[in-house]
Amino acid sequence: MKTRARLPRLIATGATLALALSLSACGDGNGGAAGDDGKIHILVYGDATNKIEKQVVDKFNETSDVKAVLDTIPGADYQQKLQTIISTPQAPDVFFNWGGGSIKPFVKADLLLPLDGFIKKNPDLESKFLPSVFNNAVVDGKPYGIPMRGTQPVLLFHNKNVLKKAGVQPPKTWDELLDAVEKLKDEGVTPIALGGGDVWPTQMWFQYLYDRIAGPELFQKALEGDKSAWEAPESKKALGMIRDLVDAGAFGKNYDSVKYTNGGSVALVAQGKAGFELMGSWYYSQQLTDHPDFAEKGLGYSAFPTVKGGKGDPKNVAGNTNNYYSVLKKTKHPEAVAKFLELMYSDEFVKAQLDVGNLTTTTNTDQFIETSATPEYSRFQYDLVAGAPSFQLSWDQAYPQSAASNMHKAVQQFFNGQLDADGFIKAMQALPTE
Repeated sequence: MKTRARLPRLIATGATLALALSLSACGDGNGGAAGDDGKIHILVYGDATNKIEKQVVDKFNETSDVKAVLDTIPGADYQQKLQTIISTPQAPDVFFNWGGGSIKPFVKADLLLPLDGFIKKNPDLESKFLPSVFNNAVVDGKPYGIPMRGTQPVLLFHNKNVLKKAGVQPPKTWDELLDAVEKLKDEGVTPIALGGGDVWPTQMWFQYLYDRIAGPELFQKALEGDKSAWEAPESKKALGMIRDLVDAGAFGKNYDSVKYTNGGSVALVAQGKAGFELMGSWYYSQQLTDHPDFAEKGLGYSAFPTVKGGKGDPKNVAGNTNNYYSVLKKTKHPEAVAKFLELMYSDEFVKAQLDVGNLTTTTNTDQFIETSATPEYSRFQYDLVAGAPSFQLSWDQAYPQSAASNMHKAVQQFFNGQLDADGFIKAMQALPTE
């Protein structure tokens, strides 16, 4: 009730006016789940991929009596502005998100529509997607998201020429990685490039090692509020292995002054100054943009190494499972929304996403991979994800947004030696899970 009472004053502010203007970029900005304009409003993260989403909306509108409108918010502002409008009359009917922790607060606030009713009427809304991906938008046993766009598993990339010169093969095991570190150091190159200045790339080493050592169950326990998970023996073992890798000089000494976001770590690998980099699958496109000759001839990739004696299945992957469409409970057109979501597994949608380099996670993706911009690379990723018993969502997306800053701080400080294992454990135990 307070929110409604304050709404007239909020609408009068410059920030809300700017939000209304940004929402009119693709749509008319006059409707929403609580609106009465007879349309469904689809809110998405504003970037180059919006052209695919516009195509899908146009396709839907060819046959639907209830028309869809695509609204966008620039990517840098998306999270903050979504939080601003999600519980107001300006809320969309359908909105883009990352699943996991990004929607959990909305579920708790009873803002989202569980999609089990849609799925009961049309089982394809679940069965047409890879289970390891679909399940990352399941909260408290109910589905709240349909995958859209593409999957982004984290892979271990390498410079083929640097590895060849050092007599190193892409490591299949952790011991092979440690051996590669020593050989690359002997060649005078940084074994592993790391954009530590951004912090989130550092986190990738934690999430994969924890999964390899403990399996996905340990992190899931922590995510559900069981703080004892962080002090489990497997957790301490993972931290010890990370400490050993850092102390061995695997990342050099200046990794905290290097960033991925300004192309620094990308250049280290492309220029032969580093052997490896652990990064999401978008890395290939980044190298293709920044260093096209290297991307086409010298860039290699492999799965994260296995850990001897680890409880985690070696086929497990981690990263960004996909983006999702979730539905506001107060939408006035649920039947139209359900029909719109069906397009997310259509042949037309899959082919359009592959054309721009997004690897969809539908069961029919396989038959169109050869038409993608990079068939070999797309095939490698798809087989990896399709065969994964578990796809662990990146920690800072699995946890609520409110936890991200302190999580990144703990990750960075442990890596730098400013926190010991006990300090890191306490910091993670203090993170909010709701």
